[in-house]
Amino acid sequence: MKINIDERVERARNYFLEGYNCAQAVVMAFDDVMAMDVVALARLAAPFGGGMGRMREVCGTVSGMTMVAGAIAPSADPKNLEERKNNYALVQTFAESFRRENGDIVCRRLLGLEPIVERNETAMPSERTAEYYKKRPCVEYVACAARIVAEYLAANGR
Repeated sequence: MKINIDERVERARNYFLEGYNCAQAVVMAFDDVMAMDVVALARLAAPFGGGMGRMREVCGTVSGMTMVAGAIAPSADPKNLEERKNNYALVQTFAESFRRENGDIVCRRLLGLEPIVERNETAMPSERTAEYYKKRPCVEYVACAARIVAEYLAANGR
């Protein structure tokens, strides 16, 4: 499988613009790498949108990259510390690349919602309107995360 970076970025963007959350959009763009269909990936990644259930913690795009890292550098055997180390190292590499480009990996800080005096976020996701897309840089974070993963895969012969 030869990775086309621009195609992966575009797929992730399109999924987000169709209404999938940030984590879903990133993960679904790598369905072949994940060896899962997009419906299953959408289900698995759904809770990570909005910085985990809209709590504005770790950006969903970073969570999406983390999930893809699990397929790239799997660590299924708890006794295999080398596999775990490789997996964690890849997660840290992805997160650091994202942080370097965007200044942070935490949703609320990326969206300028800090300091939060009072937590008034609800579980209700925002309706996707033209106004939403004007206010939120999330589609660019989705594209960035997809590009980071795709560049890694391309550089490593995938």
